[in-house]
Amino acid sequence: MFKIRSLVTALALASSVSVASAWETLPTEAPAPADNATTPAKVELGQMLYHDPRLSSTGTVSCSSCHNTMLGGEDNRPNSMGVNGQTGGRSAPTVWNSAFNTVQFWDGRAASLEAQAAGPVTNPIEMGMKSWDDVVTRLQSIAGYQKAFEEAFGKDSISKDNATKAIAAYERTLITPNSPYDKYVSGDKSALSAQQVRGMEKVAELGCTTCHSGPAFNGPGMFQKFPVIPNGYWEAQHHFSKDKGLAEVSKNAADEHLFKVPTLRNIALTAPYFHNGSVKTLDSAVTLMAKLQLGKDLSKEEVADIVAFLNGLTGEFPKQKMPVLPATPGSTFN
Repeated sequence: MFKIRSLVTALALASSVSVASAWETLPTEAPAPADNATTPAKVELGQMLYHDPRLSSTGTVSCSSCHNTMLGGEDNRPNSMGVNGQTGGRSAPTVWNSAFNTVQFWDGRAASLEAQAAGPVTNPIEMGMKSWDDVVTRLQSIAGYQKAFEEAFGKDSISKDNATKAIAAYERTLITPNSPYDKYVSGDKSALSAQQVRGMEKVAELGCTTCHSGPAFNGPGMFQKFPVIPNGYWEAQHHFSKDKGLAEVSKNAADEHLFKVPTLRNIALTAPYFHNGSVKTLDSAVTLMAKLQLGKDLSKEEVADIVAFLNGLTGEFPKQKMPVLPATPGSTFN
């Protein structure tokens, strides 16, 4: 938590600095930590674990249930559904390009993809396992996982640490480059329409890129207060302030309503919007962000231009072959 607090303090200074002058393309590879180099064996194992509902207590919920790699990397629900039909209070963030987040979760409580991967498995509302020891025991009982872990990490290597490392290694391959925006910035001036270019210019003019900066349009790990400008009418409609954000973790009143700045990449595919999934359309999300964060009332034409530009941030999704999960012939996993 001290790391998160220091990050908030350091990056609060950045919130007043506009970075609209630098339009950056998305890298095609994500950096890996020194203790978890990305290897084909880890990625293959991680993809299996990511899509395996047996990592949940009921055998019905996998990572991909809420972070669907066949769509926008989330589930298009206001609040994701976990074991036994339970729902939490937040909308699932997209997994696409999550490798470029400095912190994970809406409240930034995980400092890495590895740390993030560990959380939902034992969350009672999400995947519902009682402990990671139970997860390891289950994986050890499946012969196919014994082989896959050995290929990725060595003999007798099934553990929480290695499971989360494998999932993170797979997630670092989930990158969507070469959007129309990327092609435009790289020199193809026909890649964006005139309307999209107007929207791009308006985004810079308004100061949206003060927070949504960098190649992933998610800032340098920045936290931002939301909403900045109180509005009773919109609060009654959407209850944005009910969630205390980072303060739910830090228990510090100064952190109330601070949230990780989400990526704008592929945002056209990830409705509904905001941390509680209460806004159904991208047009409404743009209108509300301008009003609640910047104090601006946008015309219908300006909103349409910005939405057109945001559609230009939809990238090329890597082709994936869905994994064949290790079987338990003649028996159930329970």
